Amino acid sequence: MRKIMILGVLASFFMVMSVVLPVYAAETVTVKGEVIDTYCYALMGAKGESHRQCAIDCVKAGIPAGLLEEKTDKVYVLLPNKDKTALPKGVMDKMGRMASITGKVYMSGGSNFLTVESIK
Repeated sequence: MRKIMILGVLASFFMVMSVVLPVYAAETVTVKGEVIDTYCYALMGAKGESHRQCAIDCVKAGIPAGLLEEKTDKVYVLLPNKDKTALPKGVMDKMGRMASITGKVYMSGGSNFLTVESIK
């Protein structure tokens, strides 16, 4: 009985680790696309230079910035590189424009997230 219990604990441990490890083992990637505000893009499809000032105002008001990936139209919600910090200033500078963002991709609850380690 004791061996079965130990095997059960080990199996549970490995199942949990198979879920947890991929989150911490995220690889650094570079994604190219347009920096957007997620509200106006999701509700109205608004993007581009003509929407730039509105996007800046929305992000300043607390609406999450995103990256609309070139060619795939996949949207990544942009996250700072560290907890309890703001996005780099470069994100606001590129709002409504094309950018290449290097960071780590995370997926949770059907949403895509990208940390901003650098932006060009």
